[in-house]
Amino acid sequence: MNGTALQDRPSASASWRIALPHSAAAVPVARALVRTALAELEHGADSDTAELLTAELVANAVEHTAGDSPIELVVELLPTGCQVEVHDPDPAPPGHLTQPDTKDPDPWQEHGRGLLLIRALSSSCGHRPTETGKAVWFRLPVIPTQWNPA
Repeated sequence: MNGTALQDRPSASASWRIALPHSAAAVPVARALVRTALAELEHGADSDTAELLTAELVANAVEHTAGDSPIELVVELLPTGCQVEVHDPDPAPPGHLTQPDTKDPDPWQEHGRGLLLIRALSSSCGHRPTETGKAVWFRLPVIPTQWNPA
């Protein structure tokens, strides 16, 4: 039988919540937290993709919100996958997260692909209002382990 047996999946959820500085220094810290969380629990979500998409969310929060209020990173590991949220103080929804942009990104620009990556690589994504601004999130599924005959 190929695929993941139910007993191979993490049986309980775990979550982390951390305040990050409102600066570019938050990006590598957020990536490291996601990498460590997935590795320590031997979670089956794709760590490389989780790190990349987390970096995009945190970089967007730093770049597109004013002020120096901390950004909050929430990582939740579930039996079916992981969800990462980034909370920031700006209540405005992120542009083109759930609706694709009608034009292609300019190939000569360094910016403009983050939300496209999040839409393309996550199983789902979105945003919701919070008491202090908004939360932008994505989900990744557990990658089924391959059956290895003994």
